[in-house]
Amino acid sequence: MDEKIDQQRRFLMGGVMATAGLSAIGFGKASLAAALPAGAGRSIWSLRHVRTAELEIGYAELGPVTGQPVILLHGWPYDIHSFEEVAPLLAGAGYRVLVPYLRGYGSTRFLSKDTFRNAQQTAVALDIIAFMDALKVNNAIFGAFDWGARTACIIAALFPERCKGLVSVSGYLIGTPAGNKAPLPPQAEYDWWYQYYFTTERGRLGYEAYRRDFNRLIWKTASPKWAFDEATYARSAASFENPDHVDIVIHNYRWRLGLADGERKYDALEARLADAPAITVPSITMEGDANGAAHAPPAAYAKRFTGKYQHRTLTGGIGHNLPQEAPHDFAQAILGLAAL
Repeated sequence: MDEKIDQQRRFLMGGVMATAGLSAIGFGKASLAAALPAGAGRSIWSLRHVRTAELEIGYAELGPVTGQPVILLHGWPYDIHSFEEVAPLLAGAGYRVLVPYLRGYGSTRFLSKDTFRNAQQTAVALDIIAFMDALKVNNAIFGAFDWGARTACIIAALFPERCKGLVSVSGYLIGTPAGNKAPLPPQAEYDWWYQYYFTTERGRLGYEAYRRDFNRLIWKTASPKWAFDEATYARSAASFENPDHVDIVIHNYRWRLGLADGERKYDALEARLADAPAITVPSITMEGDANGAAHAPPAAYAKRFTGKYQHRTLTGGIGHNLPQEAPHDFAQAILGLAAL
């Protein structure tokens, strides 16, 4: 990581040293909390929009425009509010923080009603490349989880010149429909119950009718020890009212199982991803000790990271939505990339 990032990291450290001691590679939760005004993340989401060839992407931006860009990517069924505390912390360190809604979420919209509502992994990843191009961002540090982590891993693997570093919850998430044909042990299959529900027309109709209740259930099962309140959930649930949300979610899970087609224009990139390409950029993977969503153990994916690499497991009942449940640890990991 370059000298500028290191200077930004030292800036934030200097601003909070008076309130807490430093750890070996960063600083403690107490000091980070002191740097963030109470409720700050809930009042700063002034949304902007930028157009790509297919989308008008809604996004939040914090921090100086001259700062090192950091792109934070959410997953399903979550939204940009997963980073409502992470983003101000990084902006306060001098980073330019960009938090886009993925296709099918929030204020992101397709420009044409005729565009195929495709949610295969390469389509989502190329949305973010196009987002960067539209904002004239040559490269960025990525912090992400769930669908967002898969997207960030793809960018790091296929377009390393666009990725200066990566923080990925649950590790290496690149997959293929062919790879998903192999059956898993019963407990693992049980963890994917909603994926199979979505393969049916009953599942599509059920998700359409009950998406708020459905996704609240996912939040509870994926983060069984996270005591989120209804206001926290409601802020994210509003993004599920996107007119394309149901189509995008259903296509994503059906495509993964080989039950829905993608687009031929992505075949070459999907073929490269089928070889499980290595990630060479500096990377930190993270996992919570109470992640109730299906996930692989770190040992299963560590070898995919061939550059500077570190894994961190968080204790204390942290679940699947790690950036929102442990924002200080997540921000610290992004800052910690400079020390790898």
